[in-house]
Amino acid sequence: MGEVFPRIIPALFYAFGREPNSLEGVDEFTAIIANLRIPRTLLALLAGAALGTAGALIQGHTRNALADPDLLGINAGATLAVVSGVYFGFAGATDAAVLPALLGAGAATLVVFALSSSGATAASPLTLVLAGTAVTALLMAFVNALVITDSAALDTLRTWATGAVSGRSLAVAAAVTPSFILGTALALTQGQALNLLSMGESSARALGLNVVLRRVFGFAAIALLGGAAVSAAGPVAFIGLAAPHAARALWGPDYRVILPASLLIGALLALGADIFGRVAAPGELPMGIVLGLVGAPVFIFLVKRGKVLTP
Repeated sequence: MGEVFPRIIPALFYAFGREPNSLEGVDEFTAIIANLRIPRTLLALLAGAALGTAGALIQGHTRNALADPDLLGINAGATLAVVSGVYFGFAGATDAAVLPALLGAGAATLVVFALSSSGATAASPLTLVLAGTAVTALLMAFVNALVITDSAALDTLRTWATGAVSGRSLAVAAAVTPSFILGTALALTQGQALNLLSMGESSARALGLNVVLRRVFGFAAIALLGGAAVSAAGPVAFIGLAAPHAARALWGPDYRVILPASLLIGALLALGADIFGRVAAPGELPMGIVLGLVGAPVFIFLVKRGKVLTP
């Protein structure tokens, strides 16, 4: 260990492009840390933090303990955009799929929000759930239609949909960081509003809360965070559902605490799953698969023990 830590600093300089003269001849250790370990660690932390925060937001706004960011069609929109990019020949490489995924996630969210913002039940949680379910089903039907007619699209989907951060560069982190920062900034201003909404929309309005405006800001934050996460690591499940529940169980129902706590818990869950999949499995398992195989049974056990609190 004493020989490893002094070599991490040069690897950091090399990874972020500030290469001092002493690194003109880069050794194998430095290259591995800079080109493989640092990018995947940053992407795991970013994706987990984004999903945890987005999950707390969507559960608070819908008052639905089963809600996660995919409720807005984020994963389906990103998946369709990536598969379409491969099908039409402009997003063949992993890094090249980042922008299509981000745009697809945002477009799907806009469609869901537009559908749920009209009529007598505009902006209600039930309308949002129904619109998100319908849009997700429609988008995935298009995905299935593309992959059964194109083997390259099927191969890309098979790899990308596992929720992996391996083999990605720092350029991916740079591309999604602005969306993550803006979404986090919007999310952390929602705590008091979500506390009021937890008492019911009528009570929140009586206390002076502009419910529709807060929902617009909330859904914008969810779209930015969910888009950043799915662009960084693919459609990762479980974190957006579990992190807010863990935060509530540990620190109570105050969303001013739940939001930053979900960010931290989500980041730790993603990083832990990535490390576990890399070192504990006979062959490397993607982060998304580890979260499903290990995290979901633990969460089910907590539910059975009554340790999970509703929003």
